[in-house]
Amino acid sequence: MRLSLTPRTSEFFVLFARAGENALEVARLVERRFREHPNSGITQEQVKAEETEGDAITRELIQLLNTQYLTPFDRDDIYMLAIEIDDVVDELEEASDLLGLYGIELPTKHAVQQTGLIVAAAEQLSIACANLKSFVGVQEALIELKRLEDEGDRILRDGLASLFRDDRIDPLMVIRWKDVYDRLEGALDSCETAANTIANIVVKNA
Repeated sequence: MRLSLTPRTSEFFVLFARAGENALEVARLVERRFREHPNSGITQEQVKAEETEGDAITRELIQLLNTQYLTPFDRDDIYMLAIEIDDVVDELEEASDLLGLYGIELPTKHAVQQTGLIVAAAEQLSIACANLKSFVGVQEALIELKRLEDEGDRILRDGLASLFRDDRIDPLMVIRWKDVYDRLEGALDSCETAANTIANIVVKNA
């Protein structure tokens, strides 16, 4: 693939802003789907459509990276950040899909709390992605995102403890809910991983 010598660095910032917005939109859809389940106005098809849009943005970013001689920051960081944002969306879509796949009747309060935290974390990630050019407000967004991830760890522990303490719960449902919790935690962890990459970009380009 031939590298272009014509600078198109501004396109990276546009695409990362779009990627952050897409991750936030998916987080909002999944949060509503969990909160309203089983009578949600949000379908898995809607979540999947937004996830597919996120895949397209990731492909655009990687294609742009592969064809540009000049990039706004380290090539490895650009690639890693694109993949990490995509991971957030993938984990959310898979967690949402498990609601139907596992025949879950009602969401647990811990799952609803997790999805709410993920929306808050995705909001901070979106802010950071939208300001990669100027870095204005990025540090504050990353600090808040880290706080939210720590809170997510607490909710996950409480959720798992609640599952294993209740002898009335079908062991199969315990396994299924643990899988759902793990997917949601994976989405939050991916937000933090993306935040760490952004922090490295800030340090290298300050």
